[in-house]
Amino acid sequence: MKFSDIIGHDTLKARLRAQIDAGRVSHAQLFTGSAGYGTLPLALAYVQYLFCPNRHDGDSCGVCPSCQQVDALAHPDLHMVFPVNKREKKPNEAVISDLFIDKWREIWQRNDGVFSADEWYADLDLGKTMKGLITTKESEEIIRKLQFKSYSSEYKAMIIWLPEAMNQEAANKILKILEEPWDKTLFILVSEHPELLLQTITSRTQEVSVGRIDVATLQSVAEREGKSREEAHNIARLAGGSILELRELLRGETDESRAQAFELFTRLMRLSYNDKHLELFEWADDIAALTREGQRQFFLHAVRLLRESYMLHAGLGSISYLWGEEQAFCKKFAPFIGNQNIEILVEEIERAMLQISQNGSPRIVFTHFALAVSKQINRLQ
Repeated sequence: MKFSDIIGHDTLKARLRAQIDAGRVSHAQLFTGSAGYGTLPLALAYVQYLFCPNRHDGDSCGVCPSCQQVDALAHPDLHMVFPVNKREKKPNEAVISDLFIDKWREIWQRNDGVFSADEWYADLDLGKTMKGLITTKESEEIIRKLQFKSYSSEYKAMIIWLPEAMNQEAANKILKILEEPWDKTLFILVSEHPELLLQTITSRTQEVSVGRIDVATLQSVAEREGKSREEAHNIARLAGGSILELRELLRGETDESRAQAFELFTRLMRLSYNDKHLELFEWADDIAALTREGQRQFFLHAVRLLRESYMLHAGLGSISYLWGEEQAFCKKFAPFIGNQNIEILVEEIERAMLQISQNGSPRIVFTHFALAVSKQINRLQ
C-alpha cells in the first residue's frame, strides 16, 4: 500500500513522509478516525514507506521485496493484531489474530484495506450480537513477537486495529513496552473510538488524527465510476467523507438500509411529537431487534436528517441535499429542530451509539434514547 494508493489526505500524507525522512519516527502512534476515512490503509502505507529501502518522489517504490511483502501483509517484520472471536469456542481456547490471518488478508485485498468492523465480524460469522475481542493472550503474543530482532528491515512494526476491543488486563500488559519499547520498534494503534481506550494508553502515544475525505476527492472517485458531475457531487456530499459510504451509494446498496432508517426516524419523531410513550417503547423494541449494522445505519441517517432539517429551519434549503419523501418530511419537520435542541439531540445520538458500541443492552439503550428524544421534540411545540 503506497501513499499514492490512499484516497485523499494529501496534507497528512506529506506530514507523515516528512517525519520519516527527517528520522522523527515516534515509537507509539495512535491513528484515529472512522474506517471509511481510510485510517487503516494510511497506517500501512506509513509502514511500507518506513520499510522501503528505495523510496523516492515522496513514496515507497512499490516493487522491492519489502514493499511487495507489506502489500501482501506478509512481511516478517510487520505484525498485525485485530479483534477476533469464534462461535462454539472451547473452554480455555486461546483465540488470537494469527489464527485468522488468511481471512484478514482476504478482506483486505477485497476492499483495498477499507472495511468496517461489522464487515470483518460478518466474515468471521459472529452473528448479530457477538463481537471481536483482543484478549490477554493476544497481548502476551505481542510482547513475545517483538522480543525478536527484526528480520530484514531496520524497524519492527506492530499495527493494532481497534485497540478499544482490548479488555483492561490485555491493555495493561502492553503499557510497559508502549512506554519503553525495544529499539527500532514501532507501534501503530488504529482506533475509531479513542475515548474508549485507557488514559494510560493514549498518554503514551502520539495521535495522528485522520479526518473526513474532502468532497472534491470523493466526487472525482464517483465520476471515474461513470456518474455525471452533478450526480457525483451529490453522492460525494451524502457520503460524509467516507469511502465506505461512497461505495454503498455508488452500488445502490444503501437503498434498503436508507428506507429502513428513514421509516424508523419518521416514526420516532411522530411518536415524540404526539407524546405517545407506550408506542415509543414498541419503537425501541423494533430497533433493538436489528443487527448492529442496522442500528449504526439508523444513527448515521438520523444525524443527517436532523442536520438537513436544521438547515431548512435556518433558511438554508438551497444547499440541502434532500429529495422525495425525505424532503417532504423534513420540510414539515424543520420547525421542530432549532438552536434549542439540535445539539442536545445529536449528543443523545452520540451517547446511544457509544453505549451500543460498549455492548449496552439495545432494549434499554433505545428505550432511554426514545424518551430523551421525545422530550426534546416537545420543547419546540
